[in-house]
Amino acid sequence: MAIQVTCPNCLKRFQVSDKFAGKTGPCPNCKKEIKVPDASEEVVIHAPDDGAPKDRQGVSILKPLKRTETDVTRKGMIITFGAILLAVAAAVGLRMGMETIPAYILALVALLLAPPLVWSGYSFVRDSELEPHVGPDLRNRVLILSVILAALWLVYVFVPSYVMEYDSPAEMSYLWFGIIFAVMVGLGALASAATFDLEMLNGLTLAGLYFIVTVVLALISGLTLATNV
Repeated sequence: MAIQVTCPNCLKRFQVSDKFAGKTGPCPNCKKEIKVPDASEEVVIHAPDDGAPKDRQGVSILKPLKRTETDVTRKGMIITFGAILLAVAAAVGLRMGMETIPAYILALVALLLAPPLVWSGYSFVRDSELEPHVGPDLRNRVLILSVILAALWLVYVFVPSYVMEYDSPAEMSYLWFGIIFAVMVGLGALASAATFDLEMLNGLTLAGLYFIVTVVLALISGLTLATNV
C-alpha cells in the first residue's frame, strides 16, 4: 500500500511504499531530507457521500451520465447556403419571367426557405453549455418555428390593408414598413426563444436571420415592399 508524501521544502507530492513509513530519505525532486509519515499519520481526504447506492467496496453502482457533444453547424451551413443560392436563383428567374409575382408563390418561397434558415440559425445561437436538440426533436421544433415565422408575414399583408386602409401593403411608407417589420421580428424572437429554449437575444438573432434574408430575396425578385413617401 502506498503512502502519500508531500515535501515540506518544494511541496512536491509523490507516493512511497509503506515499508518506508517513519523513515527519512531524499525528496526525489529537491533532494532535501524528509521524513515519510507513518500510516497512522497519513491524511486521507474522502469525497462527500453522493447518496447513491454502493457496492461492497463502497463504489457507486450508478453509471455517470455522459454528454455527447453534437456538431450541427456544418450540416446546417451546407443546407442554408444551398437553400439561399436556390432562392436567389429563383428570385432572379421570377423577376425575369414575370412582371407581377403571384402572392401564393411568395408565400411558398417564404415557407420553404424557413427550415434551412431556422436549422442553421439554431446551430449558431444555441447555448453550447446545454445539450442540443437533435434527431426528431430538432426536426419537429424546426418545422414548428418555420411555420410560425412564415405565417408572421401575414402581419405585413393584412395590417396595412385593414388598419391603415391601403389597397396594397406596398403603398405604405418605409417608416410604417420599419415599424411593422420590427413587430414581426419581435414576435419571431418570442417564438424562437420559446421553441428552442433560448435566451431572448438569441431568439432575436434567429428570427432576424430569417426575416432579413427573406426581405433581401424579395427585393432581388423586384417586389416593392414600401413606398418612399
